[in-house]
Amino acid sequence: MTQQTIGSQELLKYFSLEMTAKDTESLEAASKSIPEGTAVNLTYLGNETTEMRVEAAQAIVDAGLSAVPHISARRLTGADELRDYLERLSAVGAVDRLFLVGGDPSTPVGPYPDALSVIQSGLLEEFGVREVGITGYPEGHPDISEATLWDALERKLAALDRAGIQSSVTTQVAFDATAVAQWIAQVRGRGIGTPIRVGAPGPAGIKRLLGFARRLGITANATLLKKYGASVTNLLGKSTPATFIEQAAEEFAQDNLGDVRVHFYTFGGLVATADWTRDYLADAGREDSRILGQGESDADVH
Repeated sequence: MTQQTIGSQELLKYFSLEMTAKDTESLEAASKSIPEGTAVNLTYLGNETTEMRVEAAQAIVDAGLSAVPHISARRLTGADELRDYLERLSAVGAVDRLFLVGGDPSTPVGPYPDALSVIQSGLLEEFGVREVGITGYPEGHPDISEATLWDALERKLAALDRAGIQSSVTTQVAFDATAVAQWIAQVRGRGIGTPIRVGAPGPAGIKRLLGFARRLGITANATLLKKYGASVTNLLGKSTPATFIEQAAEEFAQDNLGDVRVHFYTFGGLVATADWTRDYLADAGREDSRILGQGESDADVH
């Protein structure tokens, strides 16, 4: 086995997944391929009701997985709605870990303009939230300056620390392993040791990947797609995360970047992502055993 493959196994250990409330029906099938206790992030979309989100959170818990519900700050109408959601999540055992995002609306519908304002509300501590994840932007944000992104990251982490809540950072979906490694090095250079999850696309059609990248302001050109293991000339083709993960493992091995894992954006393909990850790790494990066996045979000969 190559060092690169060993690194990709380590990077995939304790991976996490993302799903929407609409993926609940496929969760039972997917859970057969997902290790018990795996973190499953649950999005907070504008076309979903609170009831749908809570039912999905309950399904995640019932499947023996760790629910990580998202909260979209700018979609909250006020403290009463936030409190109600936290109460409902608590009732189904899904309030220990949350993920906070600003949200898509350009204008907040209530008093929370960003994730920081939700952290500062005091309600998270009241409901016993143990860990909060926030977003990282290795390839920038189309509407927010780099200086503002760094300031927001540090302020949110500091606020969580003051509240006695553990933190983690999950990046937006990434295609450029080198850019991600450089960004994580910058994070560590700022004295931030919090665990980081690198956002990777699960198995999906290339056309869909490009559409998602454009929505995030990521320029996925032909060169970048080639590095990712896909081709802009084959938009009807499928892509897997293998090349990106192996490149990322190789990049990360060059520096001591601390606790770094993978988070899969599933694009509605929850079962496909779970099955792919299971099979990839199983294949890597078999290759590891084969190489180790060869080593033992060589030792016997000599």
